Amino acid sequence: MIAVIGAGMGGLSAAAFLAREGREVLVLEARDGPGGLASSFEVDGLRFDAGPYVLLDRPGLEWAFNQLGTDLTAHLDLIRLEDVYQVEIEDGSTVVISDSAEKTAAGIDALGSGGGAAYLRFVEEMGRVYGELRSLQYVSRPGLGSLLRAGAWKRIPFLLRSLSKVISRAGLPEPAARTLSIWTHVAGQAPGEAPSPMALVPALIHGYGAYVPRGGMGQVPLAFEKIAREAGATFRYGARVRKILASGGRVRGVEVDGEKIEAEAVVSDAGGLRTYLELLEGTPAALRARLEALPLQTPGVCAYFGAKGTPAPPHLKFFLPREGLCRLLVLPGLVDPSRSGTARLLGPVDTDWARRAGPEGQRAYLESLWSERWWRRGLEETRRVASRVPTQWGADFNLYRDSMNPVMTARFMRAGRLPHRSPVVGGLFLAGSSTHPGQWVSFCAISGILAARELTC
Repeated sequence: MIAVIGAGMGGLSAAAFLAREGREVLVLEARDGPGGLASSFEVDGLRFDAGPYVLLDRPGLEWAFNQLGTDLTAHLDLIRLEDVYQVEIEDGSTVVISDSAEKTAAGIDALGSGGGAAYLRFVEEMGRVYGELRSLQYVSRPGLGSLLRAGAWKRIPFLLRSLSKVISRAGLPEPAARTLSIWTHVAGQAPGEAPSPMALVPALIHGYGAYVPRGGMGQVPLAFEKIAREAGATFRYGARVRKILASGGRVRGVEVDGEKIEAEAVVSDAGGLRTYLELLEGTPAALRARLEALPLQTPGVCAYFGAKGTPAPPHLKFFLPREGLCRLLVLPGLVDPSRSGTARLLGPVDTDWARRAGPEGQRAYLESLWSERWWRRGLEETRRVASRVPTQWGADFNLYRDSMNPVMTARFMRAGRLPHRSPVVGGLFLAGSSTHPGQWVSFCAISGILAARELTC
């Protein structure tokens, strides 16, 4: 029997793959349903995406469903976004990234910068880079050999650069450059620390589209759970794994609140750091020290609220102040009528700051964001029904040090992140965002399938 720790996206896709291979699979999840940070919840008749995920990478998600012998469209209705996101900078500039590269470039030109042509050249170049590197997403531990086999060896200099260096070489006006860097800003890191593949996001948006699932992000884990159940996987909810049992250099099972469950192998979607630093005994001191030194990303602070009014698109609105981290307003009803009347206000925070501030300071920061005026444009009525700060995320989702994953720094990506097949103990495999160079839901699904492949090969 194979035990899967956690019914997050990585655990679900791994369970589905293994069950379809005829393996006996038991999924153990501490919460009462699937999805983890990609799940949804309902309060006062309003349904919200629980976590920070806001967009889908369709090519990656299609690959994951294909690996399970099915088609994405049989399980999910994805809505392609016309206006994807905007970034309002406190100096007065606003840049909108739309489905069309030409429309986006025209908006950049309208700022008076004349940078539209530079933007189109940048998108074209990033499209070529993405095409050459795309196959590496589907390799468990890509390295020089993978680059050579993919014919992408000439992209080694690109991979060695930081996000800021890639963007600065494009000659884009500052508002556009800051707009393209917003996704690393969400992680609380400077573009100079971020990996170069984050510059490929415009190529994905303009070349393949940006999507959200009709009914909310929680529809994605429900689809994977259904596939896993139909293939024969068993699920136990409300079962929190306290320990991974190992002896003689090999996994023997897991412990769930005093109950020992034997297993020939374990796939952990509990987060790579929590797996090695809290669940597994005997993790080598050198590895512990390296993992404990990694910078962490929290889900930040979030207010969930009902909203009435006629706000303008797009449904993702970032605000970037002169100092401090960005904020994000999510209005899903602008693209999915089934979610009309719901909204979220998210504020990324630095992990070290969150630890120093404590619950009281975290809540005070959320209240300060709630009092800001920029996000209220077009909203005639708001009714806050729930909120979360880092300490609540940690308690609600069993997160290691209240974090969702290590920050994807350039150094961490080049090191290969954490391997799917554990080098510490035989029979242990890792899934989730700490094992894959991306933090979208689709990348987590890919990671679970790669972990399962490692187990079966």
